[in-house]
Amino acid sequence: MTDLVHLLERAVPGGVDASNRRRAEYSSDASNYRVVPRAVVFPRHVDDVLAAAEVARQTGVALTARGGGTSVAGNAIGAGIVVDFSRHLNRVLEVDPDGATAQVQPGVVLAHLQATAAPYGLRFGPDPSTQARCTVGGMIGNNACGPRAVAHGSTADNVVELDWLDGAGRRFTAGRGLDPVPGLADLVGSELAVLRTELGRFGRQVSGYGLQHLLPERGGDLAKALTGTEGTCGLLLGARVRLVPVAPARALAVLGYPTMAAAADAVPSLLAHRPLAVEGLDRRLVDVVRRHRGRVPELPAGAGWLLVEVGGEDQAAALAAARSVAAGAGALASRVVGAGPEAAALWRIREDGAGLAGRTPAGAPAWPGWEDAAVPPERLGAYLRDFDDLLAQHGLDGLLFGHFGDGCVHVRLDLPLAGAPGRLRPFLVDAARLVASHGGSLSGEHGDGRARGELLPLMYSPAAIALFERFKGLFDPHDLLNPGVVVRPAPVDAQLRRPAARPLPADGGFRFAADDGDLTTAVHRCVGVGKCRADTSAAGGFMCPSYLATRDEKDSTRGRARVLQELANGTLVDGGWRAAEVHDALDLCLSCKACGSDCPTGVDMATYKSELLYRAYRGRLRPARHYLLGRLPSWARLAGLAPRAVNAVLAIRPLRRALLRLGGLDPRRDVPRFAREPFRRWWRRNRLAPAQSARRGPVLLWVDSFTDAYSPGAARAAVRLLTAAGYAVTVSAGEVCCALTWISTGQLDHAKARLRRLLAAFEPHARAGTPIVGLEPSCTAVLRSDLVELLGDDPRARTVAAATRTLAELLDDAGDWAPPDLAGTAVVAQPHCHQHATAGYDADLRVLRRAGADVTTIAGCCGLAGNFGMEAGHYDVSVAVAENGLLPALRAAPGAVLLADGFSCRTQAEQLAGRRGVHLAELLDT
Repeated sequence: MTDLVHLLERAVPGGVDASNRRRAEYSSDASNYRVVPRAVVFPRHVDDVLAAAEVARQTGVALTARGGGTSVAGNAIGAGIVVDFSRHLNRVLEVDPDGATAQVQPGVVLAHLQATAAPYGLRFGPDPSTQARCTVGGMIGNNACGPRAVAHGSTADNVVELDWLDGAGRRFTAGRGLDPVPGLADLVGSELAVLRTELGRFGRQVSGYGLQHLLPERGGDLAKALTGTEGTCGLLLGARVRLVPVAPARALAVLGYPTMAAAADAVPSLLAHRPLAVEGLDRRLVDVVRRHRGRVPELPAGAGWLLVEVGGEDQAAALAAARSVAAGAGALASRVVGAGPEAAALWRIREDGAGLAGRTPAGAPAWPGWEDAAVPPERLGAYLRDFDDLLAQHGLDGLLFGHFGDGCVHVRLDLPLAGAPGRLRPFLVDAARLVASHGGSLSGEHGDGRARGELLPLMYSPAAIALFERFKGLFDPHDLLNPGVVVRPAPVDAQLRRPAARPLPADGGFRFAADDGDLTTAVHRCVGVGKCRADTSAAGGFMCPSYLATRDEKDSTRGRARVLQELANGTLVDGGWRAAEVHDALDLCLSCKACGSDCPTGVDMATYKSELLYRAYRGRLRPARHYLLGRLPSWARLAGLAPRAVNAVLAIRPLRRALLRLGGLDPRRDVPRFAREPFRRWWRRNRLAPAQSARRGPVLLWVDSFTDAYSPGAARAAVRLLTAAGYAVTVSAGEVCCALTWISTGQLDHAKARLRRLLAAFEPHARAGTPIVGLEPSCTAVLRSDLVELLGDDPRARTVAAATRTLAELLDDAGDWAPPDLAGTAVVAQPHCHQHATAGYDADLRVLRRAGADVTTIAGCCGLAGNFGMEAGHYDVSVAVAENGLLPALRAAPGAVLLADGFSCRTQAEQLAGRRGVHLAELLDT
C-alpha cells in the first residue's frame, strides 16, 4: 500500500488520504456491503482525476468513483482507489436557458443544480428523494430516476454529452455517434437482435447496461448508453444535461385504497392524466413516520395511498386537474391538496421513506438489497400480490413505497443479517425469478451494484450477459473500473457489513434499550442514507452542523457511524475504545442531538460519543477539560459564594488566557460572567408561599445550575410569569442537577449518581401530577431522553420524564392564558438543538404568535453547543457553524430581539456578535 499511496500523493498533492479512519469512512455506501479501500482521493481539478486514473493503470489497482455515497446497491465502494468527486468538483459551470441545458461537474449536488436553474424557470427532470445530497455524477452512474421520472424520464433520457475518461486512458466526449470508441459500431451491428428484444422493454429497465440507446433507430446515443454503467466503463469528468420547464403550479390528489396492490391496479388508468408523479405509500410506513415525527398530514381512508401530482398553468388549473384525477381513480376516499406546507409535508413522508423504512413497525432493523425492483406498470398489482406471498414464504416483512407510476417498488426487509445472513441469498434468487416472470427489472433506478449483479442471468439470456462483457471490454480492457459490479459480479452475499461486526453489549453506561442493549446494533442504525450531508435548514432541520461547516465526510453523522462500525468490526479500527480513529472521528461532534430527531434511521451520535468517552476513560485520568467543563455545576456553585471576586479575577486577561489554556480551552474565548446574586440566594430572600387557591394548580419550577449561576433573571421572570398566569409556583429545593456536563464528557457513573438524587427530589411532585417546568433546554432534554436511557430500570425515571415540560408547552396548554401584547416586536428565535431533538419548537412559536410577535426562526445549531465551542481546537468550527445560521440572522435583523432559551446560544451570540439574548420567560414578563 505504501508504494501506491506514494504514487498517488505525487500525482495528486494534498488530495490523498490513506489513514485507517478515512478508509473506514469510505468502506460503505448506503448498501449492505463493506469493502475497505486502499486510499481515498479528493480531486480538486479534472487533471487530478486524470492523474489518479493513470496511477491506477500503472499499478493495476482498481478505481471506483463516488459521489454522495448514497448508492443502495454497493456500487460506490471498492477495494482499490476511491475517488470522491463531491468534495471539490461540485459546481454548476453554466446554465443555458435558451438551449435548456446545464454544464455541471460530476460532484454537484442535485439540489444545487435545481436551485441554480430555478431562476430561469428550469429544473433537471429526474429527482430522487436523496436530491439534497446525491450528486449528478452518481445519478448518471446509476441512471437514477425519482418520482418525477414518470413525466421527465430517467437520467439517461436527460443527458446530452458526457466528458468521459475510460479505463484505457482515452478521454472523449460521448454524445450521439459511436465513433469515439473503436469497435463499438461493429459490436452494435453484430448484436442487433439482442439489443432490440432484451433491452429497453420499459422505462424502468435499469438492470444491466442500457445499450438499446446505441441502436440506429434510437440515434446511436453513446452518452445515454454510458449512463447507468455504474462506474464500470469510465470516469465522468463533466456533463451537459437537459433541463425541463418548471410546472407553473402543482397540486396533489391523495388517493386511498384498501391495499397497496389495489392502489397499484389503479395506476395504468391514472397515467392517462399525464401526471408529474405517482407515488405509493404503505399505511405501516405512514405509521412509522407518525411515531417518528409526532404527526403527519391528514390522509383519506385506506391502507395504501397514491400521491398523484399534476401541473397546471395556475393553481386553479392544477387543482382542477387533481380533482379530475381523484374523480376517476376508483379510490375508497381522496383529498386534493394545493401547493404549500401541507403538500410539502406529504412529500416529506415519501422522501424520508428510505431511512424510516430501515426499521420495521416492531422496531427491528430492516435492510436494502431488494429495494428498487420494477415491472411494467400494468403488471404492478399482480407483482405486489405475488411479492407478498414470497415474503410470507421466507418469513420476511417490509414497508412498501415507491414510484408506482413507473412500476418501481422500494422496500426494506427485516432480513436477519446479524444472526442469519445465509437467508439473504435464497430470498434474492427467488425475488429475481419473480420479477423476471413479470417482465420486470431487478433494479428500477439504483443500479445492480453488488446487490444484484450476480442475479442478472436470471433476467437476461447468456447472449445479453456476454454482450455486457464485450461492451465493458471496449472501455475497460483490464477490468480496473469498479470491478465486481455488473460484469463478472461479486457474490450477492459476499462482504456483508453487518455479519462481520462483533456485539458491544451495554456495560454500565447507556442501556441502548431500543437496540437490544447493544452499541453495535445502535451504530448500525446508520445505513448510509446520508441525510446528514444535506443542508435541511430551509425545512427547519438542524443536522449535521459540523459537516455543514467543514464539508468533510469525517464530520458527518454517517462518517462517524462508519468509524464506529469499524470499531465493532475490529480489523481496520483495532485500538478498542481508545482508538485514535474513533476519537478523531468524534472530536468535532457537537453533541447537539440533532441527528437523534433529524436522521430518519434514529442515529444518536451524542449518545454514542458519551458512551465512547465513558468506556475510554473509565478508571483512567481524563483530559483537563473534562474536569473543568464536565463538572462545571460544581465549580459554579463554589463561584456563587463570591461571584464578584471570581469575575474580577477572570477579567484579568493574561490570567484568564492562562487558565483557559491550562484547562484545555481556547484562549480566544471569554469566560461567561457569574451573576452577582445567584437565583437561590435571591429566592431565600424573596420566597413566596405557593398560593393554594391558584386556579391552575401547582407547578414545580426547576432552577438548574446554569440558570441559577449565570441567568437568574430568567428564573425570576418565570416565577412572576407563572404566578401571574394563575399557577402555584414551587421552586426546586437546593441544587438539583441533571448532570448534563457529566453526560456530555462521558462521566456516566457520576451522572447516574446525580440523576438518582434528582429523582428523589422530583418524583414525589411528578407522582402527584405536578408539572416540572425546565428553563434550560439542554437540562430539560436530559430529563426527557438521557434520564430514561441511563436509569430506565428505575420506574421513577419514566414518571419524571413524563412530567417534564418546557415553559412554552405549559403556557401553550393554558388555553385561556393571555400573553402580553408583543405586536410590532421583531424576534429572532434561536431554538436550542437539544430542544429541537426532544421536544421541538412548535409550542414556543404558538405562544409567540398568540402574543403577536413577528418571529424569524433560525434553523441550525448556534455552534457553541455547551462545552464544545469552548474547547481547544474547536473555536474555528464553532464560528463556522454560527455562520451557517445564527450570525447571518443577527446581521439581517440588527434591531430585533434575540430570543434564545439556551445559555450556550446566548453566550455564543454575545461573544461573536455582541448581541444579548433573552429567555422566553423574560420576553413574556412584560
